Amino acid sequence: MLTRVIAFFTLTVLVSAGRSPNADYIEELVKANAFGPYISDNVLEDATLDLKDLVRKYNYPFEEYNVITEDGYVLGLHRIPHGRDRNNSPGNKPVVFLMHGLLSSSAENVFMGPGSGLAYILAEEGYDVWMGNARGTHFSRRNLLLNPDDRTNTIFWRFSWDDIGSKDLPAMIDFTLSHTKQEKLHYVGFSQGTTSFWVLASLKPEYNKKIISMQAMAPVAYMANNNIGLFKILAPYSKQVTDLLASIGINEIFPRSKVITSIGQLFCSDGRPTQFICAEFLYVIAGKNPDQLNMTMLPVLMGHLPGGAAMRQLTHYLQSIDGKEFRRYDHGAVLNLLEYGSITPPRYDLSKVDAPVFLHYSQADPLAEVPDVERLYSELGNVLGKYRIEQPTFSHIDFVWGIDAKTLVFNRLINAMKSMD
Repeated sequence: MLTRVIAFFTLTVLVSAGRSPNADYIEELVKANAFGPYISDNVLEDATLDLKDLVRKYNYPFEEYNVITEDGYVLGLHRIPHGRDRNNSPGNKPVVFLMHGLLSSSAENVFMGPGSGLAYILAEEGYDVWMGNARGTHFSRRNLLLNPDDRTNTIFWRFSWDDIGSKDLPAMIDFTLSHTKQEKLHYVGFSQGTTSFWVLASLKPEYNKKIISMQAMAPVAYMANNNIGLFKILAPYSKQVTDLLASIGINEIFPRSKVITSIGQLFCSDGRPTQFICAEFLYVIAGKNPDQLNMTMLPVLMGHLPGGAAMRQLTHYLQSIDGKEFRRYDHGAVLNLLEYGSITPPRYDLSKVDAPVFLHYSQADPLAEVPDVERLYSELGNVLGKYRIEQPTFSHIDFVWGIDAKTLVFNRLINAMKSMD
């Protein structure tokens, strides 16, 4: 038991720093029985399939596109154009665009499977489903000129969710509308997917007119009331930590890795004595609610996540915790003056967000505390609905992976969308 726990933590630390051990190392641990016997079943198969193969396995259509941003990032854009059991013929359907959270990707909308994954549910409800992937994630880890793996030139990773909102979202939304020949779409964001939308709609308010409804799950803007101990400790020193890590070549955090997939299979499957450790890692980041976590699906989750991110994305959130405001990225006084024309980064003007917004939040979400959601609500320009999840222990990741997400979140979200169609 102790050997397995040590092996698990060793591999996790290596992978989090982007220093993945090779397959031979994993094989040696397996031969030494550090993980116990290997078991294969459908859950393990789903963990290893490419996203397109996973979706097509369940007989749903899947399309992939590349979208190029104004600064040369190549973004992966995914589509499920219609349902499998209902609304299963191509045609002119209302369009919905899904945007993932931090350290995630479009995979968060499908890997829980038909009947549970939001993308499948929306397709069955008659929507043309598009799923974005932010720069730096597994499906968008490319640039026309910059190399993400070049440790001598780290310009690729000099972005935060400010860039995702101001550059990635408009490129993907415009492509989606052009391809479908529609004028407007529904936007569904989770966590960082909401943050980046507030950025877009405040900095480029013309995009509000392209939104039928904005469904915000676990909405994150202000983080003044965040009580996660590690974040509160790091927040005052976030830029110094980021600069220090950049100086030793660490600009990317938790990239997609086959090693993490192997960890998920070998440690997190049903019957493994170390399965609880996998759950605890999730709880540390996004709140503990064991009633909503489907433990059987942990290998699938770890097969498709994390999706990778720039260190600056986390730093920007830590700046929000420390400064207790919702501002653009703080580069330091000199660079702020060059970038923004002021020493202090400007606040996002949420009153300019006048697209119809529906907020879906919970009491026990450690990343979207109720007072911060209330402040967001008071400043947005056009909130049509504010819904607190009934279950008092419903937490952050439960919005996309929770056992009762369909009942507690998705059904009301879909009703709100249909009311706007």
